[in-house]
Amino acid sequence: MPLSLLRLGFSSEIKPDFPPPPAKLKPSYDVVIIGGGGHGVAIAYYLAKYHGITNVAVLDKGYLGGGSTTRNTAVIRSNYLTPEGVKFYIESVKLFRELSNEFDFNIMYSERGQLTLAHTDATVRAFRQRAEVNRHFGGRTEMLDRKQIHELVPLLNLDTGHMPILAGLWHIDGATARHDGVAWGYARGAIQRGVEFHPLTEVTGFDIENGRLKAVKTTRGTIQCGCAVQAVAGHSSLLLQKAGIRAPIHTYPLQAMVTQPVKPFLDQLVSSSALHCYVQQTGRGEILIGGGSDPYPLYNTRSTIDLKEGLLAHAIEMFPFFANVKLMRQWTGITDMTPDYSPIMGLSPVENYYLDAGWGTYGFKSTPICGKTMAELVASGGKVPELIAPFGLDRFSRFQQINEMGATAASH
Repeated sequence: MPLSLLRLGFSSEIKPDFPPPPAKLKPSYDVVIIGGGGHGVAIAYYLAKYHGITNVAVLDKGYLGGGSTTRNTAVIRSNYLTPEGVKFYIESVKLFRELSNEFDFNIMYSERGQLTLAHTDATVRAFRQRAEVNRHFGGRTEMLDRKQIHELVPLLNLDTGHMPILAGLWHIDGATARHDGVAWGYARGAIQRGVEFHPLTEVTGFDIENGRLKAVKTTRGTIQCGCAVQAVAGHSSLLLQKAGIRAPIHTYPLQAMVTQPVKPFLDQLVSSSALHCYVQQTGRGEILIGGGSDPYPLYNTRSTIDLKEGLLAHAIEMFPFFANVKLMRQWTGITDMTPDYSPIMGLSPVENYYLDAGWGTYGFKSTPICGKTMAELVASGGKVPELIAPFGLDRFSRFQQINEMGATAASH
């Protein structure tokens, strides 16, 4: 062990330099970003580094990355259903691969591949189409038969009870990364460039005149601003109500759990929408198990015994030896779901108030590209980047939804 590290361990003079202590709110900012999770700090980072906009305040009613950013399962992928979705997430994967170099900070990005299982002939046909769409736009996705699946994941039970596995969709680009590392990397880079981060600062309302945003009201006072961006994940609909905006968003709990650590046996991410279950092994050896959202809206991060029992039963169908492994902990996040299971990005009915909402279970994997494109939107004064134009709120009034239902590792 280096002596400098040993001295640091015994020192009583250690003072963390990040994040810096909260400063006093200024009367006005060029940009106010509401939400200090991965998306919020990513937007601030790209504004500061690539557009030179540093008079920015990031507000959060809690702490840095303390919401949905820390309550996901850190999966990164681009094997979606629609051309719009595939193009968007492919760009995000490209950015994720370079984030450690971008930050000079290790986010522990690990390309592991994702295997999605098909249990019916209809699913096999759908997977073939999905693979073609992914390959067309540059993604690495292909079909596997039962023999190839067995060679890839030898311990997987191919005859899972009443739903045997017929084929699989193998997404080579599937990966994981440290969610807190991503949030802290973006936040550190933004704050180093002059962006202010204000935790424990809840937004209570807005000052809107003639359809234009003038100021943001908080528990620490009112802030004048040139524009504001909403990036609050599971609380999107509540904040939209304060701005007088209607959006088709409903919030559902999403639960996951991990077992005690075991020796490495599973490098790939394995999921089954028919069984409503996905499984991966973390770098610490824990078996992470997750599934679809709860079937009813709720703003609560409690865990439930019924979902635990259902998920574990399906996980044991896929990997029977899980029956001998002890469960260690269970947690819940809250997710904003839209009717077409795609996000809402871009302009809102309020001028100078921009939306980053409705992410459902896709929020973490979109962090880099969302930060980049939303920063472009803000810096341009409201010109929507082509990549996110299809995800505007007005698509629902135009009946031009982007249907990504069933694109998750576990269908909703």
